[in-house]
Amino acid sequence: MKAATLSHETDFDGWRRAARCFRTGRVSPADAVFRIGDRDAGLFDEVALSEDVEVPFGVPKAFVDVAQAVILHRTPDRFDLLYRLLWRLKDEPDLMKVVTDIDVADALERAKNVSRASHKMKAFVRFRQVEDERGEAWVAWFEPAHRVLERTAPFFVRRFTTMRWSILTPDGSAMWDGQALAFGAPETRDMAPTEDEIETFWKTYYASTFNPARLKTKTMQGEMPKRYWKNLPEAALIHELVAQSAGRTDVMVARPAAEPNPRLAKTLVRINRDRSFDEGFVPSTLEELQQAVQSCRRCPLWRDATRGVCGQGPRKAPLMIVGEQPGDQEDLAGQPFVGPAGEVLDAALEQAGIDRQDVYVTNAVKHFKHEPRGKRRIHRTPLVSEISACRWWLDAERSLVKPRVILTLGATAALGVTGRKTTVMQARGQAMAQPDGSTVLMTVHPAYLLRLPDEATRRDERGRFVEDLRRVRGLL
Repeated sequence: MKAATLSHETDFDGWRRAARCFRTGRVSPADAVFRIGDRDAGLFDEVALSEDVEVPFGVPKAFVDVAQAVILHRTPDRFDLLYRLLWRLKDEPDLMKVVTDIDVADALERAKNVSRASHKMKAFVRFRQVEDERGEAWVAWFEPAHRVLERTAPFFVRRFTTMRWSILTPDGSAMWDGQALAFGAPETRDMAPTEDEIETFWKTYYASTFNPARLKTKTMQGEMPKRYWKNLPEAALIHELVAQSAGRTDVMVARPAAEPNPRLAKTLVRINRDRSFDEGFVPSTLEELQQAVQSCRRCPLWRDATRGVCGQGPRKAPLMIVGEQPGDQEDLAGQPFVGPAGEVLDAALEQAGIDRQDVYVTNAVKHFKHEPRGKRRIHRTPLVSEISACRWWLDAERSLVKPRVILTLGATAALGVTGRKTTVMQARGQAMAQPDGSTVLMTVHPAYLLRLPDEATRRDERGRFVEDLRRVRGLL
């Protein structure tokens, strides 16, 4: 028997060095022993570990990822399981893909348990307020199912960046001072506060959100296992809330329905009236189209946008330019291509000898799709379903303007105009006849030029963009 000593229970680097040393020395899994510290010292032949052990073969990343999780499991034979897999990987390089293999299935299940323990820690850590020489701080006591403290602590750094906090566990402690994350020795339950002033408010809030009509006790206990209840302040209320749920549900059912909000009812009537265009509305002017798009409910994008943004330009423009969707500035202004991408387009049109005043510019999607990030609204690419839903408006614009040439900027615009997905870089610059007699030519979106990493590339690509516009002028 050969033994290797690891420095602590989650010493992955130490286990990896020892496992390499064992595998190079052809120590079989039955003869390999991994121990923590001085445990079982003197019972087996100690192996001296070296940083320079030559790796006899490579292992897939899938094994490394699983091993880093399994090492956090509390089962004492986890090191043996991982070494058994490592031993087999040399002759079975695709072993980790065989999920029905007993060792692989065991490792994957343990990794899953560790991941679940990390998730539960994120959900069930409860901080309590304390005061120290620096002022306000927050301390929590938690007993994770597996040794996931170091793995999970960065989540709390991101979540509570402005707080000074400590998480104490039987395995170790994590401390965040607002600048750096540090880890310390294991602690005991008595080192953490048992209550604070905020706890009363938290219990009141929890009780007020408890819906007896939707109570499923088994599901609740599955998501909030009882092993965590002793450290959750709200757990003291659960038994009483569950016991009262039947009576509270009967009261809710017997209570007469509330009168509908009259203001909401009027709003719904107006929305339903404005949506009448869905069935038979045919706009006769661009102004009528612009007004109607404000009531569009064909897809959910209207909910987060400021307004619908239709096109702009002369009624009988020979050239129609179609972009993707309004951006942040377009959404606020109610006009297409007035932001940074619009400035790039204006400059390129001028360079190509095309007067923007003679062009009808619009977008395939009429509402700004975005996600909030701080105070900014970040652009998100529309889905195919959203592009298809908005094609009704684009077709209406085309029927009113009747352009001879349509220039599409990017893949979303190409899909909106032609109705099929197209690789813009392959079809770029090719004139394609359409059933309505117009000609479509595809190119990149001006926003693409703004995202290019260096000046030389931007200069070359802007030159190609201007050449595409000159090709459009030739078609006109």
